[in-house]
Amino acid sequence: MVREFNNKDLDVVMKIWLDTNTKAHDFIPQNYWQDNYEEVKRMLPEAEIFVYENNHKIKGFIGLLDHYIAGIFIDLRCQSQGIGKALLDQAKKNHSDLSLQVYKSNEGAVRFYVREGFTLVREQMDENTGEAELAMEWAK
Repeated sequence: MVREFNNKDLDVVMKIWLDTNTKAHDFIPQNYWQDNYEEVKRMLPEAEIFVYENNHKIKGFIGLLDHYIAGIFIDLRCQSQGIGKALLDQAKKNHSDLSLQVYKSNEGAVRFYVREGFTLVREQMDENTGEAELAMEWAK
């Protein structure tokens, strides 16, 4: 079930954020994610967040800033089970257009977004990591 985030979810959501980022972005040093952990934890409640919960356990979440998807993060043990699609469908239901940036090297995520109707707008460099990223958009 997809529901709105509440502050009691923060620790679980942050664990998923850290675990998912270090695994999916193994081309970026792990300490990059650890160094940004506290800042993300502080900023996260300011975003529009939906969590996917099953049997009272959070399996993933999506974070949005207006029409921008800051990320979709799924517990490593629960990936490829339709949770990311359910979270993205919630965002699509609430917005007529969405944008995001995804690391080009994160091929699974790129395939997912293309399959879900996102189109490539441009390729650019992430100044913080030096990695190529793809700016993508979706519209109803």
